[in-house]
Amino acid sequence: MDQARIVRVSKYLSRHLRHRPDRIGIRLDPQGWVGVDTLLAAAAAHGFPMERQELEQVVATNDKRRFAIEGGRIRASQGHAVPVDLDLPAAVPPAFLYHGTAVGRVAAIRAEGLRPMDRHHVHLSAERETAVRVGARRGKPVVLSVNAGAMHAAGYVFLLSANGVWLVDEVPPRFLCFPG
Repeated sequence: MDQARIVRVSKYLSRHLRHRPDRIGIRLDPQGWVGVDTLLAAAAAHGFPMERQELEQVVATNDKRRFAIEGGRIRASQGHAVPVDLDLPAAVPPAFLYHGTAVGRVAAIRAEGLRPMDRHHVHLSAERETAVRVGARRGKPVVLSVNAGAMHAAGYVFLLSANGVWLVDEVPPRFLCFPG
């Protein structure tokens, strides 16, 4: 499968496993899982046929490990806009985590902190490089440092997804370090 097809399949999976399963007539279980056969049939019925081998290749080779296949089912690892309970473990975060954003959003973040917007959680990374890549998706990237150690000490609960993304309900401005 060529790189363009891998990207198309990955984006299709993200759209329907994280945000709009109803668009192709699938129903996620409470933990976000759907049968692989159900997904493949729904995708084909809605004009996006894919082979099981393509699906498995995208899951296995995705650099961000966005999806998981287990017991004949598939789900997105995090980033859902639809109600799911991923049953992720609470974890003690490193002292600092990072959040990448576009330069145009910094003023609002200074005032309001980081909010989940249309997702269930704010996404943070343990590596600055990952945050740069995330922020660059929507323009010139800005990387914010999050004092996760202080947040944890103040009672904020951090979750760690299977693909290494740190999740928290919000990050108030007092726990953010802005560049410059």
